[in-house]
Amino acid sequence: MNQVYEKLMNAYRCFKEQIDFSPKIGLVLGSGLGSFAQEVDVKAVLPYSQIDGFPVSTAPGHAGRFVFGFIKDVPVVLMQGRIHYYEGYDITDVVLPERLMKLMGAEVLFLTNAAGGFGDGFTPGTLMMITDHISCFAPNPLVGQNIEELGPRFPDMSDVYDKELQQVIRQVAVRERIDLREGVYAQLTGPSFETPAEIHMLKSLGASACGMSTVVEAIAANHMGMKICGISCITNMAAGFSDRKQTQEEVMETADRVEKVFCRLVRESILAIGRQILAS
Repeated sequence: MNQVYEKLMNAYRCFKEQIDFSPKIGLVLGSGLGSFAQEVDVKAVLPYSQIDGFPVSTAPGHAGRFVFGFIKDVPVVLMQGRIHYYEGYDITDVVLPERLMKLMGAEVLFLTNAAGGFGDGFTPGTLMMITDHISCFAPNPLVGQNIEELGPRFPDMSDVYDKELQQVIRQVAVRERIDLREGVYAQLTGPSFETPAEIHMLKSLGASACGMSTVVEAIAANHMGMKICGISCITNMAAGFSDRKQTQEEVMETADRVEKVFCRLVRESILAIGRQILAS
């Protein structure tokens, strides 16, 4: 058996032994946004440390656990703390949680992150719906022997971020009177912040914001046939667009400042998406 697949199935068996819950939506909470778990009627919690072979999140502000429960009538699993490539894990370990959420039953993957904005309205405090991504700068999690049980060798990437889900989020933003911008997200490896030259290169390629996560997760989820949507919280101006030095403290401060609006947008979007799934 493929070692990556064997590790995934071991994690799934470990989950089944401890948790009796079938989510419809998987939500990954980005830096500083872990308090969204308070929106959930929690039924169970599973620390990553209690899953055999599972990578443990070491990033600041990441609790490192799955939270299972309901947002009203929608069953969800929250990833309260993601795994980053810069933590030293193999890229297949970085996307193991998303693959596991699919096996748990999640049909939709809702990705969130903290990102650096490239100006033109993408300033600290802005919420940006991800419409596409640039994946050239982080290892592709599908490199190596294809796991046929998960998906095809050459998955199409034309519509990674589901257009119907995007429309639902737009409608929610209008109804809730939330200013929501749209743009392309680029992932770099980190953990160092980017240089001004790197940021200007990314902007010339069409990116609106960048960070150290999300893209590889979306690739793996798309490979497995999940529907994907994503929202970035612009927490800082990227290098070259501000005289301020890039710091993790600024990221966390901005995420805390917009937390209530972010939570409202995500909660109402999940309710709208979840009710469509439950009605189908």
